[in-house]
Amino acid sequence: MQAETDIIIKRIRKKSSKAKKVVFVSGSFNIIHPGHLRLLRFAKECGDYLVVAVLDNTFPGSFVDEKLRLESIQAIAWVDYSFILRDTVNNFIDRLRPAFVVKGKEHEERENPEKDILRQYGGKLIFGSGEISFSSVDLMNSEWKELSLSSIKKPTDYPRRHSFTFQDLVTITDKMSNLKICVLGDAIVDEYITCDALGMSQEDPTIVVTPVARERYIGGAGIVALHARGLGADVHFFSVVGTDDTADYIHGRMKSQNVNAHLFRDESRPTTLKQRFRARQKTLLRVSHLRQHAISAEIRENFFTEFREVADGADLIIFADFNYGCLPQELVERIVSLCTDKGLMMVADSQSSSQIGDVSRFQGMALVTPTEREARFAVHDFESGLVILAEKLRRKGRAKNVIVTLAEEGVLIHAEGTEQIEWLTDRLPAFNTAPKDVSGAGDSFLTCTAMSMAVGADIWKSSYLGSLAAACQVGRIGNIPLSPRDLKMEINGVTGN
Repeated sequence: MQAETDIIIKRIRKKSSKAKKVVFVSGSFNIIHPGHLRLLRFAKECGDYLVVAVLDNTFPGSFVDEKLRLESIQAIAWVDYSFILRDTVNNFIDRLRPAFVVKGKEHEERENPEKDILRQYGGKLIFGSGEISFSSVDLMNSEWKELSLSSIKKPTDYPRRHSFTFQDLVTITDKMSNLKICVLGDAIVDEYITCDALGMSQEDPTIVVTPVARERYIGGAGIVALHARGLGADVHFFSVVGTDDTADYIHGRMKSQNVNAHLFRDESRPTTLKQRFRARQKTLLRVSHLRQHAISAEIRENFFTEFREVADGADLIIFADFNYGCLPQELVERIVSLCTDKGLMMVADSQSSSQIGDVSRFQGMALVTPTEREARFAVHDFESGLVILAEKLRRKGRAKNVIVTLAEEGVLIHAEGTEQIEWLTDRLPAFNTAPKDVSGAGDSFLTCTAMSMAVGADIWKSSYLGSLAAACQVGRIGNIPLSPRDLKMEINGVTGN
């Protein structure tokens, strides 16, 4: 062991002879996810030469073979030198004497024995998780580059890692038509107004456009219901609308798609309408017509009563919360209590863009799918790495699984562990390399992933199928309900590697 350490240090010193500051990072790196990438980029920016030690197979928590883990690290452009560490971390730091040792932010309040060693020779211990705004588009272009005739590129290493085939996904898709699903949440209509740009105003610095076409789509929890119905399920949709033509549009669309709509009229609010003014395939302006106050006690009671009447026999309950007052906490707690008593599977998403929400208020879910921002707000943690963040949310919300959606970075899948491993984590990139409209990605991902789990698929197969659904959705403008044909075309299409 000592001889091997000497050889490695000699190589590092030779390769980094011109570097002023050597930075050292160590870890198991079982599955490389965006949290690791952020940390390694942060570490690289701290100095001139980044050395990464992959802990060997004897280290607790290392469940992927050390050679495969090392290959993953070697593929990352920011890493200058990487190796398998068979010595203790402290002994290696003492021998190498790097200028900086970088660890995740979650270690800052813990005991860090490296501090004493670093203090002896003037080295520094730095904690960081990388910037939230970091996007790995460049990394995806190089690390996940796959030949495909479609803009949807499916990774094949993930199915191998989790022992499933594309035919397994077809079988899961076919089973979805047997489900009975209840979708609860805010009804929203998205209106796309296509404009011709006329030029700049001569009176003030304003772009002048003229509308030439309007197209309406069901959004919010409504599109979750339509996705589920499009995939063949028997769907009951519970929501609140105003007394206007937008509400009539929602009712008509649900009826035409054979969705059982339970729409409660609230005269104190308009039906939520979000308008997007677009020119030359770009969105110029968004206008939202909405109210965000909680529904009245009378509507809450009617909502719960009708839900209780149809909940028996449901295979899946989906909370699609947009925080516009449709699902106040008292109503959520009554519904969750009822579903828990009946042993019904529940999943939730609580979207917070311009509004404020907390996905952890949905307790005991089989799955929650927040964005990184939503997860950080839910646990009031704006510093920890992604895995620690996901675990905090999983525990706070008593969820079985947490999938953090990361826009163009894909998703981080964080699942309850086993007796040997406290939790399990993996990642998937964004499958669609040329998205046209990303606004419906989360809804399609939630719906398809949850339905896959409801027919008995594990979180790994379900996440992959959900990612395919999201890739199909963002490949077109507007929220268009998914169909089994959409999924099967991509499952059976050209795959990458």
